[in-house]
Amino acid sequence: MCLLVVIMRLMLCCSELGLGHVSRIIPLGRKLREKGHELHFFSGGKAYELLRKEFVNVYLCTPVAWYENTSGIVTSASLINILFPLPVFNHEKSKFNIKTSTAMETVHRYYDLRRPIKKIKPDLIIADGDLHALRMASRWKFPSIYIANLIRPSFGFSAFLNPGERFVERYVKTCLKIIIPDNPPPYTVTECNLGNLESIGIREKTEFVGSFLDTTYTRGPEEHIFAPISGPYGTRTKLTQIILPALEELETKSIVSLGTPGKNINKKKGNCHIHSWLSTKEREEKLKNAKLVIFSGGHRTCFETIKYAKPSICIPTQPEQMGNAAKLQKLNCSIFVKSTQEVKTAIQKIEKGYDFYIKNVKKLNAFSNKFKGLDRAVEIIENAV
Repeated sequence: MCLLVVIMRLMLCCSELGLGHVSRIIPLGRKLREKGHELHFFSGGKAYELLRKEFVNVYLCTPVAWYENTSGIVTSASLINILFPLPVFNHEKSKFNIKTSTAMETVHRYYDLRRPIKKIKPDLIIADGDLHALRMASRWKFPSIYIANLIRPSFGFSAFLNPGERFVERYVKTCLKIIIPDNPPPYTVTECNLGNLESIGIREKTEFVGSFLDTTYTRGPEEHIFAPISGPYGTRTKLTQIILPALEELETKSIVSLGTPGKNINKKKGNCHIHSWLSTKEREEKLKNAKLVIFSGGHRTCFETIKYAKPSICIPTQPEQMGNAAKLQKLNCSIFVKSTQEVKTAIQKIEKGYDFYIKNVKKLNAFSNKFKGLDRAVEIIENAV
C-alpha cells in the first residue's frame, strides 16, 4: 500500500505570557519538521528568542502582557491598562517605563501577524494560546487549530473580564479543531480554566490529547525539597519572598532556582542551596531527585511533578495557576498556599502524610501515561486540511 504524504505550509503562533506555550510549540515543531512540513513561527519576548535558537523561519510579534510589578500581576491595574498606558518600574534596568495599553499592543500584534501572511499563504494556522492569530485566521479565511489549556476560566478571574472572554470565544468557535494538551476528565488538571465546553458550543471539535510532555515515570532518590521559580520579574520576586524564608529555617535540604539567567548566584542559607539558574538537564535532575516540589502552578510544571510522581505545594501568582492548583489539591496531589507560614504548614502536612500524597500522584501519573499528546496532536494537524 502506498501512503500519500501531503507536505503542508504551517504557520505556528504562540503566546509569550509565560513559557508554557513555547515549551509546547518547540517539541511540536520538531515533530512536524521531521515530517517534512514547511514551518513559520510567530511570537514575542523570550518565546521569540527560544524559537530562533531552534528554527529558521521565526518572526517577531509585539508582546501582549498583563500589568505586573513586584507583587505579581495587578488585576485592577491590568483592567485600567486595557485602554490606558501606565507607568511601571523596571527593576532589572532600575528605571520607569511606560507600559503601552493592551488594546494598542493587540492592534500592533495583529498587524505583525497579518503583514507576512499573503507571502506565506499557509495551509493551516496553529495557535497556542494566541487569540490574535485566531482572529486573523477568521478574518482572512484560513483554516486554524487552537492549542489551549485556558478557554473560559472560572477560578479567580474578575467578573469585569467576562464580556471580553465571550467576545474572543467567537474566534475559538471558528477553528477546525481545539487541542487540549491535558488529560481527559476526570483527571484534567486545567478543568477550572476550560469552562463548560458544551455550553460554549465547542465540545464536538475539542479533544483532550494528553500532555505534550513524556510522562513516563522516572524514579529518583527523594533527597531534597525543590523550588523552581520562573516567570517575569514581578512573579519571580513574589515567589522568592514567600519561599526563601520558609526553606531557610528547615533542617531538610532544599534547592531553589531563582530563574534569572545571566546572573551567577550560588549560595547557601542554612540548608537551602540557592542558584540563579539551572540548565534544563540540571532542572530535570533536581525534579527527579526531589521529595516534594514547590512551584507556582504553571501547566507544564504541573505535568513535570506528575511525570516524577512528586507531591507539591502550589503558590499561584495569577488566576490560571490558581485553577491548576485547586484541581491538583482536589486530587490530593498538592496543597494550595498563599504565604510563607502556609508553606511551612504545608511542608509539615505533606511530610506527615507522605505515603498518602505519593499514592495519589502515582495514580495520576499512571492515568496520564496512557496518552501521547504530542503524537496525537501531529495526527490531528496532518488530517486537518
